[in-house]
Formats: sequence, C-alpha cells, structure tokens
Amino acid sequence: MWKILLFTAGFLVLAVALLGVRVFFVKGGRFPSPHISDNQYLRKKGISCAVSTDAQERKEKLR
Repeated sequence: MWKILLFTAGFLVLAVALLGVRVFFVKGGRFPSPHISDNQYLRKKGISCAVSTDAQERKEKLR
C-alpha cells in the first residue's frame, strides 16, 4: 500500500513540475488561459463562451 501511495505522490509532483515548467523557469511565465474567449483559434471560428452567448441571446430577446 505504501508503494502505491508513494508512487502516486511522486507522479503528482512530477505532473505539477512538468505543467509548471513555463511558470517556474520562464521570466514572466504564466499558465495559458483556459477561457474560450482568450483562444484566438476559437475566436476565428466564431466559437464563444456559452455563458456569454446565453447572456447575449437573453439581452436580444428582451428587445
């Protein structure tokens, strides 16, 4: 049981370290934004956030 626990803990530490390479080792580095509206490719395709789309449609419906 301890082997599995230590393996899992080590795997999590490795995953966080690999995900944070850009954050930890690049000056001014940060994680990329997970928001759809911040993704240039999706904006070009006309895909937007469901919350923003819903709010826009509700606003148009009230007119």
